[in-house]
Amino acid sequence: MNNRAVVFRADASLEMGTGHLMRCLTLANALQAQGHDCHFICREHPGHLIEYVRQQGHKVYSLACIANAETDETPAHARWLGATQAQDAALCAAILSVIQPRWLVVDHYALDARWEQQLEPHYRRLLVIDDLADRPHLCDVLLDQTLGRDPLDYQPWVPMDCRVLCGAQYALLRPEFAALRPYSLQRRQSAPLHHILVSMGGVDKDNATGQILTALATVELPADCTITVVMGSTAPWLETIRRQAARMPVATLVRSGVGNMAQLMADSDLAIGAAGATSWERCCLGLPAIMVVLATNQQQVAAGLQDAQAVRVVLASQDIPLTLPTLMKELLQSTGQLHQMSQAAAAVTDGTGVARVIGHLE
Repeated sequence: MNNRAVVFRADASLEMGTGHLMRCLTLANALQAQGHDCHFICREHPGHLIEYVRQQGHKVYSLACIANAETDETPAHARWLGATQAQDAALCAAILSVIQPRWLVVDHYALDARWEQQLEPHYRRLLVIDDLADRPHLCDVLLDQTLGRDPLDYQPWVPMDCRVLCGAQYALLRPEFAALRPYSLQRRQSAPLHHILVSMGGVDKDNATGQILTALATVELPADCTITVVMGSTAPWLETIRRQAARMPVATLVRSGVGNMAQLMADSDLAIGAAGATSWERCCLGLPAIMVVLATNQQQVAAGLQDAQAVRVVLASQDIPLTLPTLMKELLQSTGQLHQMSQAAAAVTDGTGVARVIGHLE
């Protein structure tokens, strides 16, 4: 076994988004900085980020994407894999047998204990990153960074000796978020609502961003208010949003493939975003947010943050036209609400979750 090698199995695509791969990349970058050799196994789905991972200095082994490939019937997200678990495991086994990593890290809703058991001879220990608690795993450590997640939710799904790490204190955030936390919290002591950040994930395949801009155009925003829209470089609606932004009643800038998301968040007064991995980035910086639930697996994240009074929630994309203008008007009428939301958000996570996770791995 190679005690310095860590292999990640994660994908990005237009359908599943980029969050799974990006949080793995955050962990990999931190491990690399500590002298570990990190490798990725990724399938070439439409919207993959394989070249981006390589640019971060990691070795990537790509698996071919075959149209209309056979997939398993279970788990619920089985079709996201683009193959059966047995087929995927056979390809991964050929790679792992050469690397012989100390740790295999898996972040994929389509993989479960069947895949893990097939690969068991080729790694020493297994970390599974999950949010669903809906399928069995044969892991040594399980990480679920959802706020309020009870470790007992995983009791039926993992071995008795598995270490279950639950809660937003383990959120996998890049180091720049913790670094900017003091500045971001300080400026919110009296910051009015002048800068709105809209970010619906790296893909936003159903164009929730367009609905949000349409709704914001109906709200009487301050004359000096600016809107920054952040989209992934592979987002299918990018050019459409650029044209729509040019017609907005307030200055609206569209940016893609940004490398300074932490700074953009720290300089914003309100975020409108999806209930995905960026939820914890916003919380670390105390950024108040209106959160739009785009998928079933985001409901628990949204409910937990709403209960903590850190966000206001739009329950589904079809609710954007009516609910978003109402929430915006409430926040514009009372900037005190923004300050209260900021304090509640900042209490959720301090941005040092990567170090906590690595402590358990080592």
